Amino acid sequence: MSPVFPMLTVLSMFYYMCLRRRARTATRGEMNSRRAIESNTRALPINVEIVQYAKEVLDFSSHYGSENSMSYTMWNLAGIPNVYPSSGDFTQTAVFRTYGTWWDHCPSARLPFKRTPSTFCSQDYVELAFEEPVYPTAVHILETYHPGAVVRILACSANPYSQNPPAEVRWEVLWSEAPTKVNGPQARQFTPCIKQINFPTNLIRLEVNSSLLDYYTELDAVVLHGVKERPVLSLKTSMIDMNDIDDDEDEEKYGCGMDTLNKQFSIVTLREWPTNGYFDKLPYELIQLILSHLTVPDLCRLAQTCKLLYQHCCDPLQYIHLSLQPYWARINDTSLEYLQSRCTLIQWLNLSWTGNRGAISVSGFSRFLKVCGSELVRLELSCGHFLNETCLEVITEMCPNLQELNLSSCDKIPPQAFNHIAKVGSLKRLILYRTKVEVSHICHRQKGLLFEQILSSGYLLDALLIMLTLEIICTSCWIMNAKSPERSQARFSLGECITLGPVFDFSTDGLSVQTSNVLATSKPELV
Repeated sequence: MSPVFPMLTVLSMFYYMCLRRRARTATRGEMNSRRAIESNTRALPINVEIVQYAKEVLDFSSHYGSENSMSYTMWNLAGIPNVYPSSGDFTQTAVFRTYGTWWDHCPSARLPFKRTPSTFCSQDYVELAFEEPVYPTAVHILETYHPGAVVRILACSANPYSQNPPAEVRWEVLWSEAPTKVNGPQARQFTPCIKQINFPTNLIRLEVNSSLLDYYTELDAVVLHGVKERPVLSLKTSMIDMNDIDDDEDEEKYGCGMDTLNKQFSIVTLREWPTNGYFDKLPYELIQLILSHLTVPDLCRLAQTCKLLYQHCCDPLQYIHLSLQPYWARINDTSLEYLQSRCTLIQWLNLSWTGNRGAISVSGFSRFLKVCGSELVRLELSCGHFLNETCLEVITEMCPNLQELNLSSCDKIPPQAFNHIAKVGSLKRLILYRTKVEVSHICHRQKGLLFEQILSSGYLLDALLIMLTLEIICTSCWIMNAKSPERSQARFSLGECITLGPVFDFSTDGLSVQTSNVLATSKPELV
């Protein structure tokens, strides 16, 4: 054997050992790096919380400021805080139109609707859009002056920035509570405990009630906390709460119980019973009186018990006064269609806040009024963004006895559509707050027509011209609530209304000037 051969064998074995060690080192390094990556992954939260301010204000019922300004308007809620944590009265905040109870106690106040659920206390609302849809974990409301007005927070399943609108829009109550009085006007961050929902949202709605406040509440910003992935419900939140089984408390007590209302309107399953118990012995009028204290969802539930009560619950006399505003999130064309046979004698109808985002169509609204509009005396359509010129034309034709019409914040109605209102000869109260009515449409009114209340539009470029027009054509004006930047000039102008009645109210800055001692043939005392 050559001496070279052992040397080659040793070198080969050495080379082989080096390769194995290198392979082991590489494998160990890869495993270490993989472990490091897994360790880092475990260190990071599975669902990172996203914090975002409101990107845009989509809709609101009222605000203190003018449409042509940013002072005290709802648009100040968009973006980062302007004032917080400072306290005080700042023009850069969002302020609603009224506070306290003076608005309800003034002589021009409207009578409340019967059958309004005691748990529905919302007076105003604002809807805010955020950039990213998230599963909400917290909502922070920055209140800078006289806090405590927010009574309800809702989340919507519809994405306002999506190109494809959903087939069904769902609203879920995150938090709700009765109005409470907060001691002191100092600023605060209000963070109620919200419930988890099963859909992501970037549309939040705040509803407020300012009746217990001593002055206007001012909001600076709204912060939405949430996660992109649906959080796993904890054992505590996944347990069944026995209170949720109660029908009266179902779906946040009043709003979402309308989810099955459409089915209850149309399909009533009645069992065959030989008698109806003691109800057979009661007078028809007495049963009607008892049922008059029930809300609309309760009537629908009661109609499923027996044929006798079904007959009573469907009696048109139970629907003389009907307010659907508390159920705004569930009312649609199908609801109105099922209500038609029950509302043939209706005199007061409240559809405020309903029908938005395609829930009520122009054709559905028109069909309802053609069947149920002949006896209507009062029609509330505040914030009805589905309304257009066709709707006003139908109101004019199908409601010959209409005396009160509320179109406040119906900002989608074109200016020329208000020409149809001039044809309603019986109209006594007309509310045009935040509409696009023009001077020429007011001039179409016949001279001497009685107005009980006119709230001039925030869109008007020359509110003083409206006042001068009313001075000429409304010689029998009795009550006037004027929201106008030129309020002092407007007061002087309307002083020429020689038949001005007992009350003359101006409500621009919360001031209510009541000249109840003014003689009908004298000018009102200007303040």
